[in-house]
Amino acid sequence: MKPIIIVGTGLAGYTVAREFRKLDKTTPLFILTADDGGFYSKPMLSNAVAQGKQAAQLTSFTAAQMAGQLGATIITGTRVIAIDSLAKTVEAGAGKFGYDKLILAVGARAVRPPLEGNAADDVISVNHIDDYAAFRRTIGEPGSRIAIIGAGLIGCEFADDLAASHRITLIDPNALPLASLAPPALSRGLQAALAHRGVDLRLGTTVRRVDRDAKTYTLTLADGRRLQAEAVLSAVGVRPDLRLAQGAALQTGRGILVDAYGMTSAPDVFALGDCAEYTGSPDSGGVMPYIAPLMSAARAIARTLADIPTAMDLKPAPVIVKTPSYPMALLPLRANAGHGTWQESRLEERTICRHYDADGVMTAFGVAPQEAGIRQALLAELGSRIGQAA
Repeated sequence: MKPIIIVGTGLAGYTVAREFRKLDKTTPLFILTADDGGFYSKPMLSNAVAQGKQAAQLTSFTAAQMAGQLGATIITGTRVIAIDSLAKTVEAGAGKFGYDKLILAVGARAVRPPLEGNAADDVISVNHIDDYAAFRRTIGEPGSRIAIIGAGLIGCEFADDLAASHRITLIDPNALPLASLAPPALSRGLQAALAHRGVDLRLGTTVRRVDRDAKTYTLTLADGRRLQAEAVLSAVGVRPDLRLAQGAALQTGRGILVDAYGMTSAPDVFALGDCAEYTGSPDSGGVMPYIAPLMSAARAIARTLADIPTAMDLKPAPVIVKTPSYPMALLPLRANAGHGTWQESRLEERTICRHYDADGVMTAFGVAPQEAGIRQALLAELGSRIGQAA
């Protein structure tokens, strides 16, 4: 019997494996990974410094422990080089493997900003636990200066986390932090909260150069200003890793295109998580690099692998922004949302923002400080308004 093969040991890969094993205890399951296969929660990377966590402390289970839990063969330290979807084989450093079904859970790659200077290559992106370990080694003693490029979700979370122990400068071309994700009112609230914690926000500009002398980095901004830091973190975003998919001639857009069942353009090849672009249902939203859609996709794909064909149920789910100084829950606007307006209201100490499209239908929301009951109430309101519009 040919095995089911999963490429990748992040949350997506391991969740598919766990869900599948609930339904099928006997089909051979192979998991291939280029790293050590340890299980950890990637979202924890952006708020682990304040907790005093070293990289090793973030790993919940080793690859051997995961193999025992899943009844799987986990091959670590091997990079998958190519997929032959006709022969149904994958070629990796550890050899060639035939498969019955193949799941790509290869994640995303950090975007590298175009930088000049003799230290451009020293800029760190934290997209993996090994990156976090390297970052911990470079941030220096408490009180040292850290420059963060990018005030999106990860950049703001790192800034809030590190502000307790380090001097942080946060740089972004937008006029407000979290500008592409949050309503303007909540972006302004976050800006004030970060500034209150001592974060130096340099907004409306970008980093042009990073140079290093014996002890420090000098960042030259596009507006001509300069600043010094002992470490530089890039948090300008990630892009789906399409290398394997494109080499196998799978259809790709921003991500690996999948249908309502998580299947790619090749039979018996599935994709999910940060590498996937969901196109198969009205509620799917293209690339969805968040936990809730990942979990929904994993459950559906696992049932399909177990011969219970199940479409993914990608219901709207808020993004929890881990900025303790200004905790938010956001249901972002879809890329194709069109024109509309944000309306702001207050509920005791909370700011609630609702977005309405041109027809008066609620399409997105944000709340800070966030709380589970308020999130659920807003989701219910969103569903009710969408139902009325339909």
